[in-house]
Amino acid sequence: MVTLTSQRSLTGLRTLVVVAALLVTTACASTESSGPVGASPAPSPSASPTPQTSTSEPASPEASPGGALPGEPVEFFYSGGDVLAVVGVAADDVLNVRSAPGVDADIVATLAPLAADVVATGSVRQLPRSFWAEVEADDTTGWANVAFLAYLGPTDDVTAEVVDDLGDAVTAETMLDLGRAVARARASTDPASTITVVDGPTVGDLGEVTLDVIGLGDDALSGVRLVVFGQPLESGEGFELKSVEQTSLCARGGSETDPCA
Repeated sequence: MVTLTSQRSLTGLRTLVVVAALLVTTACASTESSGPVGASPAPSPSASPTPQTSTSEPASPEASPGGALPGEPVEFFYSGGDVLAVVGVAADDVLNVRSAPGVDADIVATLAPLAADVVATGSVRQLPRSFWAEVEADDTTGWANVAFLAYLGPTDDVTAEVVDDLGDAVTAETMLDLGRAVARARASTDPASTITVVDGPTVGDLGEVTLDVIGLGDDALSGVRLVVFGQPLESGEGFELKSVEQTSLCARGGSETDPCA
């Protein structure tokens, strides 16, 4: 029988491992997305206070004839069956799923920036500068960089908070500019968050753009996903902020009521 004390110890240990992994992958990971090995990802409309640096993952040793995978196994990370979402991948890019941990392995599948049905098998391996999780998606099993995976938490209306930060009448010439202004208001400066446009912008009766803000200095929260809505101005030249929905991107799995706990 596992006692309450030992359960808390396991949870705490798992938290420390996840936090350490996120610190390493956020600081050193390349956007393990489309393009050939060693190439930078496709340019994306990022609004990070400090542009994200694309540094290629050092080549991983190829699998041995015996089938050994590169890197070292990591415990107390994702559990088998955990459902994860892709985060921090630009709208015009994809997250690669590879046959083994590391950017030198073959691509076996690609995941869209808003994919939210990625299932962890429970296997995670540590390479020199990144952590990789084995996942199942689109009827394929492969490995993805954990810097671009998170649990989806609750969604809240944070319009009032944004207005408090930016003022009563928040306007911009384009929806992209409006979304960036909102994202900067929700971002951290120390550590500096990375802001990535993951969907849109689109314009109809309302304008809409979705941005991921990754890196908030919180060991439970990888970042937030912001869906920003704008009302076209009567002049036809610009948009005024209508509302903002914020979804928590959790670094670890918590309870059903609080996934970021």
